[in-house]
Amino acid sequence: MNEQAVYIVMLGPPGVGKGTQAKIIAGKLGLIHVSTGDLFRENLDNETDLGKLAASYMNKGELVPDDVTIAMVEERLSREDSARGAVLDGFPRTPFQAEALNELLSHIGGKVNLVPFIQAPNEMIVERLSGRWMSKSGRVYHALHNPPKVKWLDDVDGTELYQREDDKPETVARRIEVYYQQTSPLIDYYQKEGSLVEIDGTQEIEAVTQDLMEAVEKYVRF
Repeated sequence: MNEQAVYIVMLGPPGVGKGTQAKIIAGKLGLIHVSTGDLFRENLDNETDLGKLAASYMNKGELVPDDVTIAMVEERLSREDSARGAVLDGFPRTPFQAEALNELLSHIGGKVNLVPFIQAPNEMIVERLSGRWMSKSGRVYHALHNPPKVKWLDDVDGTELYQREDDKPETVARRIEVYYQQTSPLIDYYQKEGSLVEIDGTQEIEAVTQDLMEAVEKYVRF
């Protein structure tokens, strides 16, 4: 295992841009981007043993146990393209998962080097997410930042746009509330570990990336 492997855990509420930044940072550093959402889809689509196990819980409306999620992450980090390390997005979500990640990484000679916590006011996040509208063809618009040419109609086929339940203001506000309830113990955990760095997510994408790269240069040794 490469002793210089770097592991970065991205934290931040939904809509703050952590997924976008995770991809950018991974690309700049030559690391893989590990999104738990993508991992689940990959395992379910390919009907792997772990995917089938996860589906057995999901089909019953139950939460997928931690050990299944952890096993998916472990399998992903064991692949050849992860030799330099990874930017983790969506995992861990709890101190228990953080402990499991520490144990997993210790077995391959690594550790969590940096935990950027991207923050923005709730009102800004609600505005970002609740302004999102979709076309049936999958095109995404935003009421403020990328509006359709004709209000509420798709630019390409003229069909009526719709808003996902997840993107409605009251749902977004609840998602943010739940995120902080669930994640505050994890934030405390990484603060105590000394790896948490707060990042201002109200800035333009490029400025957030710059702050993240400065944090990497300060806290991570390649």
